[in-house]
Amino acid sequence: MRHPHTRTSRRSVRRVRSARRVRSARSVAGALSAGLLCATGLSVPAIAAPAPVSVSASASVPASVPASVPASVPAPASAPAAPTLADGLALTPPMGFNNWNSTHCRAEFNEDMVKGIADIFVERGLKDAGYEYVNLDDCWALPERDADGKLVADPVRFPNGIKAVADYVHAKGLKFGIYTSAGTKTCNSAGFPGGLGHEYSDARQFADWGVDYLKYDNCNNQGVDARQRYETMRDALKATGRPIVYSICEWGENRPWEWAEDVGHLWRTTGDISDSWGSMLSIFKQNAPLAPYAGPGHWNDPDMLEVGNGGMTDTEYRSHFSLWSIMAAPLLIGSDLRTASPETFDILGNREVIAVDQDPLGKQGAVVSSDGGRWVLAKEMADGSRAVALFNESGTAQRIATSASAVGLPDADAYTLRDLWQHRTYNTAGTIAATIPAHGTVLLRVSADGDWAAQPPAVELGVEGSLLVEAASPAVLTSTVTNLGRTPARRVSVALTGPEGWTVRPTSATTTPALATDGTLRTGWRVTAPSGTPTGGHQLTLRTTYRSPSGTPVTTTLPLTATVVVPPPSGTSYLSDRPWVSETNGWGPVERDTSNGERAAGDGRPITIGGTAYAKGFGVHAPSEVSFYTGAHCETVTAQVGLDDETGALGTVAFEIWADGTKAAATGVLTNAMPAQPLTADVAGAQVVRLVVTDGGDGVDFDHADWADARLSC
Repeated sequence: MRHPHTRTSRRSVRRVRSARRVRSARSVAGALSAGLLCATGLSVPAIAAPAPVSVSASASVPASVPASVPASVPAPASAPAAPTLADGLALTPPMGFNNWNSTHCRAEFNEDMVKGIADIFVERGLKDAGYEYVNLDDCWALPERDADGKLVADPVRFPNGIKAVADYVHAKGLKFGIYTSAGTKTCNSAGFPGGLGHEYSDARQFADWGVDYLKYDNCNNQGVDARQRYETMRDALKATGRPIVYSICEWGENRPWEWAEDVGHLWRTTGDISDSWGSMLSIFKQNAPLAPYAGPGHWNDPDMLEVGNGGMTDTEYRSHFSLWSIMAAPLLIGSDLRTASPETFDILGNREVIAVDQDPLGKQGAVVSSDGGRWVLAKEMADGSRAVALFNESGTAQRIATSASAVGLPDADAYTLRDLWQHRTYNTAGTIAATIPAHGTVLLRVSADGDWAAQPPAVELGVEGSLLVEAASPAVLTSTVTNLGRTPARRVSVALTGPEGWTVRPTSATTTPALATDGTLRTGWRVTAPSGTPTGGHQLTLRTTYRSPSGTPVTTTLPLTATVVVPPPSGTSYLSDRPWVSETNGWGPVERDTSNGERAAGDGRPITIGGTAYAKGFGVHAPSEVSFYTGAHCETVTAQVGLDDETGALGTVAFEIWADGTKAAATGVLTNAMPAQPLTADVAGAQVVRLVVTDGGDGVDFDHADWADARLSC
C-alpha cells in the first residue's frame, strides 16, 4: 500500500525510517505507526535470518520478540520443517486490482466498490485479458480484534462480512485478496491490527473466508527480524491447506530478492509508488537491475500500477505499463475502474503488452543499454522471440537504437518486428530503432522467423535540429525517413504539419522513388510559429507514406512537440521568474519561491537553508530536473543550494547544472547539517540549461532540495 495520508504523517514516519537506517542494529519498536513513504532500501545489507520461531500461547515469548507482541495460536505439529514454495502458484506475475492507490482509506472503499470492480473485470474484458485478483488493502478491519482474538471486518464498509465479498468475487470466476501487516498494527494511523503473533489464527481466518492472495506489509514490526516474520506467515498459510499467493510487502529494505524465493511468491523491491513521473521513474530504475532474481513463482514487485489516476499523461502511463510488463512485474490496477477513461482501459487492456508480462518462460527483461536517458530493455520469450522496449526517459524526443543481435536474437537475413502499441508488423534487416517522444516507450516483439518477407519494411521517422521555437522566428529542421527493412520501400513521401496558423515549408525534396535498406530521405523544413503564440508545447506531426514491394500502402506518423520559448532578458534575472521548458520532480510539482510541498502546487513553505530564508528560488524533490531556454545568449547561472530546513536532520542530495549536454557545475553529496552552498556554472553558448538534483545515493526519503536565489546572467 501507499501509506502517506498527509504531508505531516509522511514527514514524521520518514524521520523514523531514516534514523533506522543509521541505527540498523537497534529495535524500532513503535516506529512506522502513522503512515509511510518507503525508502529504496537497495543499499541496506541483508539481515541474516534465524530459524523460524513458533510462539505458543502457553509458552514464554522468545527473546527475539518483544513481550508486547501478542502470542500466536500454536503452530500445528504437522507444519513442515523446511517448506518450499514449489506449489504451482503465480507461475506468471499476478494480475488484478488493489484499491489503495485510488481510494486510500476514504469512505468510498467499501463492499459496493469492491463488487463493482469485479463486475467491471467481467463486463469490460479485463478478466479475459488475464486480470483475476480483486484485492483489498488497509482499512477493511475494525481497530480491535474480538474477544477470541479474531479479526473483525468494519461493519460500515463491509456490512455482509469479508466472506460474502469473497464469495461474490469467486462467483464471477475471479479470485480474492486481502491485506495485513507483519507487525502489531497495519500502516494506517488508525492502528488496525497486524498479524505479528497472530499468524496461524489470521491465516486460518483468511482461508475460511476464501482468500486467494495475501499482501503482508511491514509496519509496526517491533524490530523483529524480517525474514523470521515473513517465514512464519508463510508456514501459517501453508498449514491452512488453501492455495494462497503470498505477497511480501517489505519495501526491499532487507534485499528480499536474495532470500525470499522460498518464502513468498512476490516481494516488493522498492518503496511505495506515487502517481507521478518522478516516482515511477525512480522505482523503475531500482527494479530493473534485479532481473536475475525473478522467475515463475517468484517475482520482483515494483509496486502497483498508477495508470489512470491522473498524475501522468497517457504517454507516460503507456511507458509505465510497458516497463512493468517487460520487467515481468505483477500488474495490479490501482485506478478506480468505475470512473476510468477509455484511454485507461485501452492501456490496461492491451493484450499484446500483457502477453509480454505473462510469457510462460518467466524471464524479467534486462537492461541492454542506458545512456543519456535512452533505455533499451530486452526480454527473452518462450517462443524464442524478444520483447524490446525503447524507452525515452528525457523531456525531449530522442532516437533510440539497438540491433537484433544486441537483444539476443540469432543471425538471420531479416527479422519480423511487431509494434505492440500500434499493432502493426514489419520486417527489419536487423536494426531496431525509433525516434521516441519525451517520456515515451516503443514496445516491440522481434523474431527471427521465415515469414519476414510477407511484411512491409520498417521505416524509421526522425528529426534533426532543435524543436525549441521563438515566435515569429523561423526554426530550421531536417526530417529523415530511413528504411530499416530488408525489402525496399517504394514511392516514399514525407510531410510535416503544424498547428493552425503556423507556417511549415519544405526546403528540399519530399519524395523519392525508392529507399533500399539503410537508405534515407532527408528533407529540410522551415517552421514558424506566428507572433503571439503562447509559450509551451505545440503539436507537430511528421508523416511518411510508402509502398511495400507487393504494392501495399503504409503510412507511419511521428508526433513531435515544438516548444515555443522566449529569449531571456539581458542582464541578471531570477530563474523562478522565467518559464521553464520542462520539469520532472520526485514528489509533487516543482515550486516557485517556496520549498517542495510534495503534494499539490502551492503547498510549499518559505525556502530556508541552514536557518537562512530566501525569497526567491525553486523547491524540488529528488530526483528532479528543471530546464530553461537560454538561446546561446547567457553566460552564467548562480544559486545557493542545499536541503531545506523543513527536513530536519534527514535527506542527502547532490546538485548539478548542465549546459546542453555538458555538466557545467556540481556539488558533492550535501546533508542537512550543511549550510547553503554556492554553485556557479559557465553556460556560455548553451541553448538549454538544466538544473538537476539527484538523491545522494541513499534513496529519496525527504530529499527536499532548494535552488535558492537561482539567477541567470545574460
